[in-house]
Order: sequence, then structure tokens, then C-alpha cells
Amino acid sequence: MNQFDTDLMRSKFLESGYEVVDNGDIADVYVINTCTVTAGGDRASRQAIYRAKRLNPEAVVVATGCYAQVKPEELLSLEDVDLVVGNTHKGELLKIVENFLEERRKRAVVGEIFREGEVKSFDTVLYFEESRPFLKVQEGCNKFCTFCVIPFARGKVRSAPKEKVLRQVELLAERGFEEIVLSGTQLSQYGWDTGSSLHQLLLEILKVKGLKLVRLSSMHIKEISQELLELITSEERIAPHFHLSLQSGSDRILALMKRGYTRSEYERVVEYIISRRPLSAIGTDIIVGFPTEDEKDFEDTLRFVEDMPFAYLHIFPYSDRPFTKASQMDGKVPEKIKKERLKTLQELDSLKREDFYRKNRDRRLRATALKGGRLLTENYIHVERETEHPPGRVVDIIL
Repeated sequence: MNQFDTDLMRSKFLESGYEVVDNGDIADVYVINTCTVTAGGDRASRQAIYRAKRLNPEAVVVATGCYAQVKPEELLSLEDVDLVVGNTHKGELLKIVENFLEERRKRAVVGEIFREGEVKSFDTVLYFEESRPFLKVQEGCNKFCTFCVIPFARGKVRSAPKEKVLRQVELLAERGFEEIVLSGTQLSQYGWDTGSSLHQLLLEILKVKGLKLVRLSSMHIKEISQELLELITSEERIAPHFHLSLQSGSDRILALMKRGYTRSEYERVVEYIISRRPLSAIGTDIIVGFPTEDEKDFEDTLRFVEDMPFAYLHIFPYSDRPFTKASQMDGKVPEKIKKERLKTLQELDSLKREDFYRKNRDRRLRATALKGGRLLTENYIHVERETEHPPGRVVDIIL
């Protein structure tokens, strides 16, 4: 999502005659597209702001994105920030910057995210690694998990019209791209606001000639209908790579998180996918140290993750986020314990990645050629191997 939005803002500046400088070079304007999903995201965003101002103290430093949407006054209070622009006004960022250059007036431009009624500036796509175009087909989330600030940063579900999505896919296929990535805040909620569905969208996309791989971003297992599950496990052109956030392997913690499923329900979905497409990469997210998580809860998570056929894990220590119910809960887990649990799961993640690679070794797989001669397999294994195929082509390889 942030990669897509960053490319949108970059393209607006380029169209107006600005030049994008290399990372670390001196610029007149720095735009920091912030993240606020964790306290670490906030911290990294602030560090990027400080770094920009050090590079050029006279530059205009703009903080935009999710952190800017959720806590604009906090960012505006930083000496190194000149402008704060929320997700509601990203499409107008260039105009806001040029107004600042005339007025030199420090301010925040942030609207009410829950009043947003459409996916803005849909027609811009991100040529990720100049080979895998990302299409943001959906934004926002209608679920309010107790730990998650994203609905407050991205708003309610808004889906791009199916006709617009299809036109973009057709244009990309005509330009020679053979893989596209469908992205969204919560991709499985596509169509909730329009009477459509991800299943219906995929059926239409799969009719586009020249397209060989459709990769899906993160989905919630309770939002995957049986017809969608059947489609993604039977259609070869849908990449066998599914990111299904778990968050915890403890049913007690899952209930406190208001995730809406149990570990056994999660397990059934994963087992069904693997039974039909055995080489699928299943990725997941895990939060350690959610309020009241005790040793048994963590042990439940550890054992569950060990038993599941995960290809990789994204692991985060819990951190209080503004507006969330979990931030008001008692029983906060000490930082030292969170770090210990994080390290344990990171070690398990390394083993999972190695096991998945060995499972695929010497097998024939489809792979998308990336910029620089690298390859990315259909099931998300990065291959450092020379290839003469142009970026964007899907080819057969032996891993």
C-alpha cells in the first residue's frame, strides 16, 4: 500500500518538472510516507524525518501517510517537520507543498478518514522492481481488531470499480507484464461496499490475455468464501502464495484480539490450500506480548507455528496504538519478555524459510524476471540467478 502511494506522489512531482534524487542525496523537498502499524513504525518514520533535515536544513520536510493521519499534531510538533499531510490529502500533496513554498507556513492538512468515499487516484500503478505492477484495488478495513490502528489511518472499505481494475490489467498485459499483484488494506474485503467480491473480480481478471500470474496480498481467513477458496486452489494463474495473518496461536488471545476465528479454523483453511497446492507459500503475521499473554499462551503459539507449514513469518512485538481497545487493557507484558519471545520466533522463522526452500529444491517452478537479472518464484522464493529474460516475463526454472 505504501509503495503504491509513494509511487503516486512521486509521479505527480515528476509530471510537474521535479527531479527525484537518489536516496541520500541532497533534495529541496523530502516526502516521508510514514507508517504507524507499530511503535517501531512511528520511530522509523521520525528517524527518516530527522535524517532528511540533516541532509538539507533548508529543505521542506513533509510527513504524510498513516502516522500523519492518526497523530498529526504529534508530528507537527517536531521541529524538523514543515508539513503534515494525512492519507485524506495525499492526492493533493504537490499543491500543498507548492503553497508552502510561497507562504512558508507550517501546518497540518488532515481530513476525516471515515468520510472518504472512494479509492483516490486509482489509475496510477506501481512498477515494483520494474517487473511486477501493483494495483491498489481496495483501501480501508471494516474490522476493528483490538490491537490495530489501521482502520483509523485508512478508513472504511472503499473498492475500486471492477471496470477500472480490468482496464488497468488489460493495459499492463498489453505492455508485456505477465504478473500483477493485487493489493489493499485488507484485500479479502474487496467489493464489500459495491456488492461485488474478490472472487468475482478474479474471474474477470483471469480472462485477460497474456496474464500468467496474479499474486494476492494479505487476506483474512474468515473473509475467504468457499468459492474463493476453490478458485485460488484450482486456478494455476493465481500465484500459490498466500499471506494469511494468524497473530496468535492461543485461542484465548485470539478472542481478546477479536480476530473472529480459532486456531483450528485457521488450520483447516491452510490444510485445505496445501492439500490442493502442496508447494504453496503460506506467510503469516505474529504478535508477541499482547496484553495478558502468559507463558502458556506463548507456548501455544510456538507449538502451533512449529506444526503449521509456514514458508515465512512476520513477527512484531505488541505496542499500544492510539484509539485501540488493547491499549486500554491491563496486563501489559514487560519489554524484556517480549524481546525474548520475539527472538524465539525469529529463530523459528529462519528454520521455516530454510525448510521451505529445501522442499522446493530441484523442482520446476514459474518465476518472474526482476530488474537486475534476479527472479521471484510463483511461491515467493527470491532467486539470485542471472537471467537474460526482460523484467516482467514469467519463465520456467529449476530451483
